[in-house]
Parts: sequence; structure tokens; C-alpha cells
Amino acid sequence: MIERAIRGVDQSLSIVTALLRIAEIEHNRRLAGFSNVALAELVREVGDLYEPIAEEKGVMLEVDAHNEVTVHGDRDLLLEAVANLVDNAVKFTPKGGRLQVALVPGDSASIVRISDTGPGISEDECSRVTRRFYRSDRSRQTNGVGLGLSLVAAILKLHDFQFTIGTGPGCVVEITCPHPAAAA
Repeated sequence: MIERAIRGVDQSLSIVTALLRIAEIEHNRRLAGFSNVALAELVREVGDLYEPIAEEKGVMLEVDAHNEVTVHGDRDLLLEAVANLVDNAVKFTPKGGRLQVALVPGDSASIVRISDTGPGISEDECSRVTRRFYRSDRSRQTNGVGLGLSLVAAILKLHDFQFTIGTGPGCVVEITCPHPAAAA
């Protein structure tokens, strides 16, 4: 009983911490941490972090981030956003599935694309998954409280990056990151 109580307190603390981070980000209190961020390095770092987790689950993780692209932002927050998306992809991709994290360079913006062979998100849920505490019926059996994608959305809004979530089987999420010269 004590262990369950401790787990409950830990979960409550995690929820409060996540809500405070979202509020801090939404009120632009992190703009002072902005600098040039090597996006390919960040994507590879997230891939290195999640490779053993994916391997343990039996999910093939592929990282394609060869082009060196620099964006203006808070490196720690961007790392957290990409890691959260990759974590979700690993969590919802079944054993034997595939997950790709790619950096797609462009002239005025680059795209961080995370695609997997999981069940995906239905069209009617797509607008709801970034709401705080939203959990689809399919995700209720997995760990989490429904704050991850709302945190990602807040981080990307702070950066003026576009965030899109594809619908249907297999999930594709994209972060469109304008290059510093294009953003100016």
C-alpha cells in the first residue's frame, strides 16, 4: 500500500512539474535561452538515446540526419520536444515495427519527420491529442497522463515552428523549422 501511495505522489509531482513547464513555455519565459542549434546533431542525439529502448521492444529505429542545419531556438526544449515524439513512436509501435527519425533539409526551412508503423491517430482525434490530459482509448493501457503532446505543442509554438500530425495507420509527425535567415 505504501508503494502505491509513493507511486501516486510521484505521478502527481510529475503532472504538476509538466504543467508548470507548459505554463513557463507558454508565457515565453525561455526566450533568453535561444541560440543557434545544430538540428542534425540534436536529431542524432535523440536517436542514440532511444535506440536501445526501441531495440529492447523489438522496434527497428532508423535515423537519417546527415545535412547540417542550424535553427534558432532553445536546444534543451527542442531536444525535449523531439525526444517526446520519438518516445511516443516507440511506445505505440508494435514489436516488429519500424520507426524513422529524419531531418529533411529545405531552402528556407527544414523538417524533422518522425514516422512509424504504429496504429496512428484517427482524423477525429488529431485536433485533440495536443490538449492537456487528453488520452485516446487506445493509449489508456500505456504509461502517461496526456501531457506530452501538449508540452511539445507549447515548445514548438514558442519557437514559431509548425507542428503537423498525420492521420491514419502509421503515424507521421513533422516539425517545420525555418532557417534563421528565412525567419528574419
